[in-house]
Amino acid sequence: MKFPRVARLDDTDEHVYEQAAAVGEPAIPGTFAYTFTDEDPLGFAGKRKQAFRHGFLGLESFGRCTIVTVSEMDEAEYKGTVERLAHHLVEHYGAPTLGDALPVAREEVEYAAELCEHEVNTILAVERTVTADGEIHEAFKVIQPKARWDAKEVRIWQIEPEDGEKR
Repeated sequence: MKFPRVARLDDTDEHVYEQAAAVGEPAIPGTFAYTFTDEDPLGFAGKRKQAFRHGFLGLESFGRCTIVTVSEMDEAEYKGTVERLAHHLVEHYGAPTLGDALPVAREEVEYAAELCEHEVNTILAVERTVTADGEIHEAFKVIQPKARWDAKEVRIWQIEPEDGEKR
């Protein structure tokens, strides 16, 4: 099955999030983190605002990242991802029991998998906004992988003879 994984183009995530997710770990949008709180996202600033506006949630480190790629995941890893998120919901979001958290975790993980109806290596980014009445909206940007170059048609260097040599 396909599932989002943390990706990076540079080290920006290390600077814009309180905790950056690790490259390659499974990720979900993680918008629930802003609905299970009494905090008003309109009042967020700095790194918290960046995480709200553009962050996916890594499911191993529980750090944030800006982009994910569509990747492959086997059934065992998928189940482990659901269980890891359920434990996180109990430990950090007040779910009363693991049994109560599992359906919520499963729903979050299924939603993330549904975003991956693209070819492997497609890049996804999220943008969240909040309305004046507190409703959170998320929109996803999709960047398809480019077709591979034909090496015969693309020249990236040229061999130049040293002084005095013939071509």
